Amino acid sequence: MALPSVMVLPLLIVVAAGVYYIYNEVMQYMAKSLVRNKVVVITDAVTGVGNECARLFHKGGARLILCGTNWDKLESLYDSLTSDADPSETFAPKLIILDFSDMESMEDVVAEVVDCYGCVDVFICNSSMKLKAPVQSVSLELDKNIMDANYFGPTTLTKGILPTMIPRRSGQIILVNSIQGRLAIPFRSSYAASKHAVQAFFDCLRAEVEEYGITVSTISHTFIDAATLQSPENPASKPNSLSAFIAKQLTHGVRPSVLANEIMRTVNRKRKEVVLAHPIPRVALYLRSLLPSFLFAVLAAGVKDSAVAEQMQ
Repeated sequence: MALPSVMVLPLLIVVAAGVYYIYNEVMQYMAKSLVRNKVVVITDAVTGVGNECARLFHKGGARLILCGTNWDKLESLYDSLTSDADPSETFAPKLIILDFSDMESMEDVVAEVVDCYGCVDVFICNSSMKLKAPVQSVSLELDKNIMDANYFGPTTLTKGILPTMIPRRSGQIILVNSIQGRLAIPFRSSYAASKHAVQAFFDCLRAEVEEYGITVSTISHTFIDAATLQSPENPASKPNSLSAFIAKQLTHGVRPSVLANEIMRTVNRKRKEVVLAHPIPRVALYLRSLLPSFLFAVLAAGVKDSAVAEQMQ
């Protein structure tokens, strides 16, 4: 009996969705199997994205080295990972105190990381220090602190880990960066500057270490969990313009679990550059290259709208 033509399209959609779901499940399983027995370093493992990565890679059988600024939180994460884990399938994580703002401790941290297993297969550089403020209100000391946390710390640790990868001619370094390493928006000057700097460092590093079989990947994402429910505002205080819409989209975040899965896929596929963002930020990236004057005008108009809105409150 022939299938009614009206049913063909819905059936095709259902079949395509099923195939896509199965494909994703298979790829996730393969990704987990590829990290088994691999030595994986995760910085800032006690917060959202780092925590999700730790759980994902631990289930995949990786030999984890978890870094964070708070020992109690590291121990709590350790307990949650090992409490229900199968010792024959997983490894107990190693824990290391790491504070990128303390540059004097970096040499000891590098030695401690290397001493854990003698090598590193995957380095996930995840930590970040954020700041939102007008340029004129940010002190030089705060600028330096942000650069330490977002640039000097990650690059120093990377330089320390590289000697374990080069002789083995293998390894992967993943920078979990912000989309503001590629596109700057107002009131985040210091943060955007540090993210541009670290993006440039890893872009240079990618070319320099390719001959050694080392993959350098960068993941540029929008804000983590920025899309939260907010209390209703006075309609008169809410700017209704193209710039306001774009600004809202640029700060629309991604869930930590989504980003962690993307990191796992990046390890599996060895992709060199990933942009994890909604359509509007992607369009803004193209505008920055093709129509920069238009983008600058839109962002400047957004600043003016914000100033007007504050005056009306």
